[in-house]
Order: sequence, then C-alpha cells, then structure tokens
Amino acid sequence: MYSSIPNTDLNSQSYALLDLSAKVEYALLALLELASHHEKKVPLTINEIAAKQPIPERYLEQILTQLRRAGVVQSQRGSKGGFLLVPEPWQITLLEIVILIEGERKEKENSDTPTIEKILVREIWEQANAASIEVLRGYTLQDLCQEKEIRAQNSPMYYI
Repeated sequence: MYSSIPNTDLNSQSYALLDLSAKVEYALLALLELASHHEKKVPLTINEIAAKQPIPERYLEQILTQLRRAGVVQSQRGSKGGFLLVPEPWQITLLEIVILIEGERKEKENSDTPTIEKILVREIWEQANAASIEVLRGYTLQDLCQEKEIRAQNSPMYYI
C-alpha cells in the first residue's frame, strides 16, 4: 500500500491498532499457568502463579476472583488450596477470555446523519474488528500451552 505520509512504516510492529490491556495480559498469563498444570489436578496458589509470571499478587487476586465468579477457575481452601482451571484448556478460546475480562463492547450509538464517507470508514473498521475476533476465536489455552512447550524446547536455558 502506498503511503504519502513521510517517515511512516506501515508494517512496523511498534504500531498497535488493537491494544492488549494489562488486565487481559495478566489473565491470559495466569490461565496459561493454570492450563500448564491442568493435567496434574493440583491447585496453584497465587504465590506460585506470581512466582512464575510477572503479575502483581494483589492484581492477580482480583483477576482470579473475576475468573472464579465466571466459572473459569475454581478455588480450594486449606493448606493444599489454590486455583484450578475448570474447563479443559482446549475448550476456552482467547476471545472468550478477552470478553470475560473486558466485557462485551457495544457498538457506539450514532445519532448523526450517516454520510457515504462515514459508512465507508465504519465498514473498514468493522472488517478489522471481525478479523481480530476471528484470530482470537481461533486460539485456545491449549494452543498457547503447546506453543510454549515448543518454544521452550527450541531455546533451552543454560545455567552455569
């Protein structure tokens, strides 16, 4: 695509049209940690999750409470307590997590008269939104776990 705007790199990875909020990122990291331990059926504590993922514990507690209320995680009390992922990792998509954390975004009400130009611009934004929804709908927690394992095997850590 031709750009007449000077000094713009339209393929730049530093430009983010769709923003990943800290809340969604932390929720995904916490759920990825829980999904990685899902087979063991052993609950993880907030401290254990925070030790593996860079999530402030207070914030993690709020996110896990929200996920528990939604039925995505289950909490167990006691000395062997913690949090467990309720659905199988392949049953929950990234789109579902984003909607759960951010809430469903409603289309803006527009009271002004639609012009051809406004309609054209909105149609393009709707296409971009639909594409992002399809990408997030296409990935599950299981997909992230598998990709994490592949990348961990391809770049082993060496300790001295």
